Amino acid sequence: MSFDKLNIIDPILKALKHEGYVTPTSIQEKAIPLLLEGKDLLGCAQTGTGKTAAFAIPIMQGLYNENKPASKGPKKIQALILSPTRELATQIGDSFSTYGRYLGLKNLVIFGGISQKPQVEALTRGIDILVATPGRLLDLINQKYIDLHNVKYFVLDEADFMLDMGFIRDVKKIIALLPIKKQSMLFSATMPEEISKLVDTILINPSKVAVTAVSSTVDMIEQYIYFVNKGNKRALLTHLLNNKNIVSALVFSRTKHGANNIAKHLIKAGIPSEAIHSNKSQTARQLALNNFKTKKTRVLVATDIAARGIDIDELSHVFNFDLPEVPETYVHRIGRTGRAGLGGIALSFCDNEEKKLLAEIQKLISKSIPIVDNHPFPLVVEESTEVKAIPQKAINSRPNSRNFTGRNRQK
Repeated sequence: MSFDKLNIIDPILKALKHEGYVTPTSIQEKAIPLLLEGKDLLGCAQTGTGKTAAFAIPIMQGLYNENKPASKGPKKIQALILSPTRELATQIGDSFSTYGRYLGLKNLVIFGGISQKPQVEALTRGIDILVATPGRLLDLINQKYIDLHNVKYFVLDEADFMLDMGFIRDVKKIIALLPIKKQSMLFSATMPEEISKLVDTILINPSKVAVTAVSSTVDMIEQYIYFVNKGNKRALLTHLLNNKNIVSALVFSRTKHGANNIAKHLIKAGIPSEAIHSNKSQTARQLALNNFKTKKTRVLVATDIAARGIDIDELSHVFNFDLPEVPETYVHRIGRTGRAGLGGIALSFCDNEEKKLLAEIQKLISKSIPIVDNHPFPLVVEESTEVKAIPQKAINSRPNSRNFTGRNRQK
């Protein structure tokens, strides 16, 4: 199916064509017709599935089709999109600008950590669509700069991440300020109990769309595991990154301190790297992300919270330097390199203490991850330490460094 089969208006189709988009993703194909009919929507989808376009296109089309004569005074906010992080909010705003380039609609992104003055000035001039993080939105509402009484479209994006970051109370305050009559959309990669309860307060008889279940991983992503002693992880990472065929790599660290140390180690080894996490200033985080996108930096070392806002279409490799303590997080991590229908490679390090985490991950994804055992830093366990074997299906051939680090990405 192509986008022109989804009853999308010509100005948006023109913008999509300008960006080279021809075929909608699964969630776009399922969600756009439902939203164009005015239905509320519950979407279970991970980042990287194309969900931003799935809600942005119907919202802009709805606002454009109303085509009411402009009233006196500045435009009033008619669509509100709540996002958990400044990075995600920025990306959503960019998407609205891209898909709506021929519509004449105005959108604004607001978040904390920077001066509110430019944001207030833009609000005063008037906007149609507001993309916001909860904290800055409530702050500007309390200062009487924002009025939500005219909102017709409401999107709560990354709802589970909102919960993880402790924003649910703020979200509930914002929802209470919205008109009862509106079209609402909630998107979440997982559906914990508190999010399920929230759904009932936001959505009215919602249509449900689920794509790429959290227990599955993108088929085009190659996955491999390295057993390695904790003290040798940085040496192994450096060894693998010396392969110049690894064009760009996102490295996941469990802690902010660990991310800093990994980046410093790689820089010392001559590998351009930067760390990104919540202790970094907004300016530093945005600079690091821009350097990574523009290939000035080859390796970005991130914590899970910071990486949730990273959207790179051509990320070749993901490294799990530390295995995540929550198995679902593994799926989200490696999905950073399987975006926009592209393939990718995910390499994970596992020390002796992380074997239980690996077993939980393999149970979740219902598959055994192939082991790479021909590397220079194999796991060495003291004889007195009991090691329980992790269930592994027979692997006919083990990969070597050439065929899992140097393979060209599928286009």
